[in-house]
Amino acid sequence: MSGLLTVRAAADRLGVAYSTLKQWIYDGAVRTTRTTGGHHRITESEVLRLQLVPGGKRTVAPRTTAPAARGVLVALSGRNQLRGIVEEVRGDGLLAQVRLRIGDQLLTAVITRDAVNELKLKKGDDAVAIIKSTEVMIGRLR
Repeated sequence: MSGLLTVRAAADRLGVAYSTLKQWIYDGAVRTTRTTGGHHRITESEVLRLQLVPGGKRTVAPRTTAPAARGVLVALSGRNQLRGIVEEVRGDGLLAQVRLRIGDQLLTAVITRDAVNELKLKKGDDAVAIIKSTEVMIGRLR
């Protein structure tokens, strides 16, 4: 079955969690082929379709290298990840406020000043907001 990807490989390419892609499959939002063993396989063209929004603009860059080389977090329990661009970083004392532009919306997170320094966050940087329960964490892509 050449040209077909496993669900895990397709999820990696799309930059989404395996469980998210499986749910999309169960909801009928993703077209798949079933193996004789009943496993889902996804074509390269379907992955491309999922990466594009109306107008032909990519929502996620295709992943062609190892995850760490693309700056993707290797292991994290938070599944709700929002990619955006740092709009503003303000810090005073121990805390800093980071505003992330995600589409036409702004997300504001208060994190430690040490975290901002460690991530080297500045206006215009690509970043990821990871939402878990009532907390928002900011991560930086390489």
